[in-house]
Formats: sequence, C-alpha cells, structure tokens
Amino acid sequence: MTAGGGGGAGAGGVTSGKKRQRSGSYSRLSSTIGIIDSSRPDNTLTERTQKTSGIRRTASHTFIAPSSSAAVSRGFNDSATADVVLRLFVDQLPLFDTDDSESISAVDSDQSDVQIYLHSDVLCRSKYFATLLSDRWQKESNDVDSGNSSRIFRLNLGVPATPGSIDHHLAVLQLLYTNDFSTTIHNVSVALCLLPVALELIFEDCIKACVRFLEAVPWAEDEERKILSIVPLLSKEESQELLARVSIDKIDSSEQMLHGLILSALHNHPNMAFAKAFVAKLLRDFSSKEAAKRVLDGAFQSSLKIVKESLEEYSSPDFRGDHNEIEAIQRLNLHTAMTNGRHLVWLVERMIELRVADTAVQEWSNQAAFTADLLRALRDDAWRNIVPGLPAVVLRCTCKLSNAVATGTILATRQVRMKIVKDWLPVLILCKDYVTPMTPSHKTIYVELEDTFLRIISTLPLSDAQELLQQCLSFSTRNVEDCPHLMSAFTTWFRRANRFPLPDM
Repeated sequence: MTAGGGGGAGAGGVTSGKKRQRSGSYSRLSSTIGIIDSSRPDNTLTERTQKTSGIRRTASHTFIAPSSSAAVSRGFNDSATADVVLRLFVDQLPLFDTDDSESISAVDSDQSDVQIYLHSDVLCRSKYFATLLSDRWQKESNDVDSGNSSRIFRLNLGVPATPGSIDHHLAVLQLLYTNDFSTTIHNVSVALCLLPVALELIFEDCIKACVRFLEAVPWAEDEERKILSIVPLLSKEESQELLARVSIDKIDSSEQMLHGLILSALHNHPNMAFAKAFVAKLLRDFSSKEAAKRVLDGAFQSSLKIVKESLEEYSSPDFRGDHNEIEAIQRLNLHTAMTNGRHLVWLVERMIELRVADTAVQEWSNQAAFTADLLRALRDDAWRNIVPGLPAVVLRCTCKLSNAVATGTILATRQVRMKIVKDWLPVLILCKDYVTPMTPSHKTIYVELEDTFLRIISTLPLSDAQELLQQCLSFSTRNVEDCPHLMSAFTTWFRRANRFPLPDM
C-alpha cells in the first residue's frame, strides 16, 4: 500500500514506524503524509491540482452504495462535511505475489482511480490514518496552516493491482462509519477480501469482525489456503482459534483419530456395515501406511486378547454359583468371543488389503494355548445353540491370514509358516469332522483352508512337510477324485523325496 500527497510535499515511510507491528506484516506498507489545504472562506473544498479524467466517484463500485440526499449528516463520501479527500489509485505491482498472471490486466482501467470524501475523526478508527493525520505529521507538512482550525487533507493511497482491490478498500473505508459489520461481512469470501485491507489500515474493529466470522463458519479447501496465508499477519491471540481448526499439538493425533473411528465402527455405531465401509475407505486413502499399520495392529491385539480370554474362561471356568448363573456367564463368554471374532475378521481384511498383516500373521501363528482352549470349547456341544457360527468366524480369520502367506502377500519366515499350519490344522480337522450339519458356506471355508495349508506345507523342508502331511489325511473324501489338492500335495512330496540327493556345493 502506498500513500502520498497530491502536491509533492511529504515524508516517506511515516506509517511504518508508527503502526502496530504485526507478525508477517506487509513488506510494502510504506506511506507518505498527505497534503493539507486550507479551506476557503465559503467552506467549499478546493483542489490544488486539477482532477484527472481517470478519477471515478464511488457510485460505480459494487461494495459501496452512492450517497443520497437523504444520507445521514457526516456520512461516508459526504462532500459537504468532509475534511479529507482521499484518492485511491492502483499501484503497478500487487501487494502479494499471486499465481494469477492476469491479475494486473484484469483490473479495469476505468476503476483504477477513485476520489472519495471522508472525515478525519472517523478515519482515526484506523491506526494507519490516525498516525497520518496526527499533529506530529501535520507539522512536518510544508502546507499546513496551523492558524486555521478548518483544514482539508488531501491524501493519495495506492492499492494492489489485483481484481477488486479498489472495491475492497472502499468497503473497509465505509465500515469506518459503522459498528454493524455483520451486514457487510456475511460470507467467507467477503471476510477474506476485507481482512487484508483491514490489516493494512490497522482497523482493529474490522480485523476482529473478520476473524470472528472466519472462526465461526465452515471453509472450503481454497478458502482454507487463503486463511493460512493471512494467519501470519495476525497476532497470536487473533490466530489462535483459526489455527486450532487446522493444526494440533499432538504428534500422534491422526493415529488417535483412526483408532477412535475403528473402535466406534466396531462397537458403537448402529449402522455397523456402513460405518465399517466408510472407515475402510479412510484407511485405504490414509497418507501414512505405517501409521495405519500401528492402529490396525493395536486394534487386532485388543480384539484377539478379548477372544482368547473369553474362550479361556469358557473352557476352564473358575467360578462358583447356581446352575442358571453359571450358564448365563458361559453364554456371555461365548457371545463375547463371537462378537470380537467378527471384529478380527474385519481387521484382518483391512490389514491384508493394505499389505500390513505381517505382525498379525506372526501373532496368529503363535497361538498354541488359544487353539487348545478353542478345541476344548468346540468339543462341548453347548456352543452349538448359543453361537453356531463361532467355528466359521475363527476359521475365516485363519484362512485369510494363511492365504496371504501362501500367495506371498505377506512374506513369512519358515518358522511362522510351519507354526500357523501346526497350531490351526487340528482346529480345522475338528471342525470338519464334528461340526454338523455342514452348511455350504462352512464347506467352502474348509476346502479353501485345506488347499491353503497344503500350499504352505509345500514351502517347508521335506521333514517338516512329512509330519504335517500325515495329519492331512482327514482331508480325503469318499471319492478320491473330490480331493485333487490332497493328491497333488502327496505327489509333490514323494517326487521330491525320491529325488537323488544333490551333490554338496
């Protein structure tokens, strides 16, 4: 912003030493004191230089309504009572760097020079003008008539060469005449146009009104970027609420948010399927794969712990009471295991989808105690009438994790590959032999898991594969042709076993 006199007298850089210092203040806020003309005896305004043909009255600008005969005395742009004549003109360079290469050419030349009539006591609401019109700077002007109490101030104010700059400055100048800012500042776009001008002129009331409005309403993404570019120009107190919306002190806040969303989708949301689908989309689009992995690992460990504890209490009860009370507790344990088992299935699907299931695979392969409790629970017929879907839920988790290992989605060590088959093969065999009636969905899971285990076994040393394959005879069916996966596995093992030993390298 550049302010100057109309007659050549002035002192450069006056305001920069007087205005309130703001963080990140504009680098081009230099100003020059205006020319002060004595009034004529008839109290009419006189101009020391002839008005140029390019000067426009404010009636042509969208933010400002023209003065009318019914206007309030001493109102905005009232030439009859004004003691300040302000010329607004467009500077050659914009105040800020802009990505819009056409910003300068977009300024209408017919609207690049405007003259308005103002009042010095009103302008003093702006600390910029208060300094410019103060006694100190008046005395430094060569054209001040200190003996005349009625004087006319002629000021030139340069504004950035950006679209709407003149209108925005006029709107802020008009707001000097009112305390009702809500009529003008009614949307984010207007607030963002006026706030930089209010900061230039150090118009505190307008700054507060713009900031208060921005604090209270939603922003679009492009509006948020503009607000963040203005924030450095605000004081810490003014910017506090704006920054709180877009930044947070906690480093792991994103992980905490994800964790809370997962818990809500799994446990609290009435439309669980919709909530799970939404959270799954968030996880896929999340910027940090490592952060998503940590959150999913934590949720997986939590749900697995609940399932294990519930089945342990069911299979090895350590409480006394009457029959009905014991039965109620056992039912609760089974329902708890079933519910959290479903949560495990969803979590495992998300982890495999993001290819971050390596920790879950390792944990699932080290569950000898858990599978022992599960085998004891399944041998008790009580679960059939309470949670008939429990075996399918547990085997679905096993199948998904094992398939990720067999396909190479998760690269597991030899020990992990062997343990996941060794610990969970007895559960598969028991479910296949004793869980009746076998539904089509159960049969599909069994066959898929059988094939997956056999493929993993084919990756193990022959001695380990021999031990595990002998347990897989239960995969056979009445018709040998119905179990080609089992036949293929044994054929492969015998072919390798009968191969002559390779020479030592």
